[in-house]
Amino acid sequence: MFQKILIANRGEIALRVLRACKELGIQTVVVHSTADADAMHVRLADESVCIGPPPSRDSYLNIHQIVAACEITGADAVHPGYGFLSENAKFADILAAHNITFIGPSGDHIRIMGDKIEAKRTAKRLGIPVVPGSDGAVTEEKEARRIAAEIGYPVIIKASAGGGGRGMKVARSEADLVVALQTARSEAGAAFGDDAVYIEKYLEKPRHIEVQVFGDGAGRGVHFGERDCSLQRRHQKVWEEAPSPALNAEERAHIGGVCARAIADLGYSGAGTIEFLYENGEFYFIEMNTRLQVEHPVTEAITGIDLVHEQIRVASGGGLSMRQEEIRFQGHAIECRINAEDPRTFTPSPGTITHFHTPGGLGIRVDSGVYSGYKIPPYYDSLIGKLIVHGRNRVECMMRLRRALDEFVVDGIKTTLPLFRDLVGNADIANGEYDIHWLEKYLADED
Repeated sequence: MFQKILIANRGEIALRVLRACKELGIQTVVVHSTADADAMHVRLADESVCIGPPPSRDSYLNIHQIVAACEITGADAVHPGYGFLSENAKFADILAAHNITFIGPSGDHIRIMGDKIEAKRTAKRLGIPVVPGSDGAVTEEKEARRIAAEIGYPVIIKASAGGGGRGMKVARSEADLVVALQTARSEAGAAFGDDAVYIEKYLEKPRHIEVQVFGDGAGRGVHFGERDCSLQRRHQKVWEEAPSPALNAEERAHIGGVCARAIADLGYSGAGTIEFLYENGEFYFIEMNTRLQVEHPVTEAITGIDLVHEQIRVASGGGLSMRQEEIRFQGHAIECRINAEDPRTFTPSPGTITHFHTPGGLGIRVDSGVYSGYKIPPYYDSLIGKLIVHGRNRVECMMRLRRALDEFVVDGIKTTLPLFRDLVGNADIANGEYDIHWLEKYLADED
C-alpha cells in the first residue's frame, strides 16, 4: 500500500479522496493555487503545497509543478480526482517515468478512450453495441452525405477530441449537413485544437445510461451497476440516479455483463465508466470516461462499496477486493449537483457564503468542500457540493430528497437549489419519465 498520496485536485473531490486516504491510514498531500489557500482540503491535509496562481493552466494543470510537489514531499502516488489532469495520458506517462503511481488507468488506455473515434472502434471490437455511423473521421462533404444517407437522418456530428457539447451539431436533412459539418469542425478546432469530427445516427429521445466498471489490469473486470444521467442542460449532467428507472432487471444484468467482460478483455486497470444512449430497449456506446465520475456516490450508496478505496487498492497492486457475484445492489439513490449559479439563467455566482447548513438524517450524504465564510473563487467550475440521498426504493428516495432539499441552506450566493426543489415536485420526474432533452424543454417552457 502507498505511504503518501498527493491529491492533484481541489474542492469537494479533493476532500472526498482525502477522507478515503485517512480511512486507509495513508498520509496526504494536497496541492493548491493561491486562490484556494483557505480551502477545506488544504486545512485537513497532512501537507499542502502551493503550486501557482489562480488560473488552472498555471496551477492545477501545471504538470511540472505537481511532479515537483511529489518529489518535495515524497509522495509515491497521485490521485487526480476528476477534471483537470485526470484523463491526461501525458501526465500519467510522466508520473510513471518518475516512479510515481498514477491512480488510474495506463496512459495508453487514456489515449485510446480519449479519442472518440478510436474509442468507438475499440468498443465495437470488445463487443459493446455502438451507434451506427462513420468508422473514422469525416473530412469530405461527399463522404458525409453518403454516410448520412446510409444510416438515415437525423444525424449528429461530433468532435473526435471533444466533450461538453462543443463541436456537436445535428443535421436533420441533407440541406443541413454541409453547414453542420463546417460548424462542428470549426468549433472542434477552436475548442480542442483538433478539428476531426465523426457522424452518428441521432436518437430523438434517448436516455443517458452509464455503467460503472473496474478492472484489475490483469484480465479481471466487474461492474457496479448503472446510473441514469439523462437530466442534463447543455450536455452537462444535473441530476443522476441509480438504478435507472428505465431499465428492467434483464437489461441491467445484460449491459453490466457486456461492460465487465469488455473491461477484462481490454486489460484495463482502475475505475472507468462506459456511457450509452438508450432508446427502445437498445444500448448505443457513446464514450468511456477513464476516471472517477462526479456522480460516483450514487453507486456507492446502492452497493455500500467505497470506490475511491477500490481505486487505491487496485493501483497499489492489490487487485479487486470482490468478485462480481459479491456485489449486491440495495435500494435507490439520487444525486443533485449544487452549483454556484443563478437557478434560472445559470450564470456563475461567485462570492462569499454567509451561511451554509447541510441536511442530515438517515440516507443523506453531502459531499462539499465549502463552509460558512468561504469565498467561492471565480476561476473554476461552479460545483460547490453534491446532495446524495438513498432510500429503500425510489419513492422513499424521492420523499427523502424533498425533505433534504428543504433543509439545505446556502446564503450569500445564488445556487441551483431552487431548481431541484421544483424538479422533485414534477410529475414526470416522480414517474421517472424523462430523456436527455427533457430538462432543457422544461426550462424553456418555464421561461
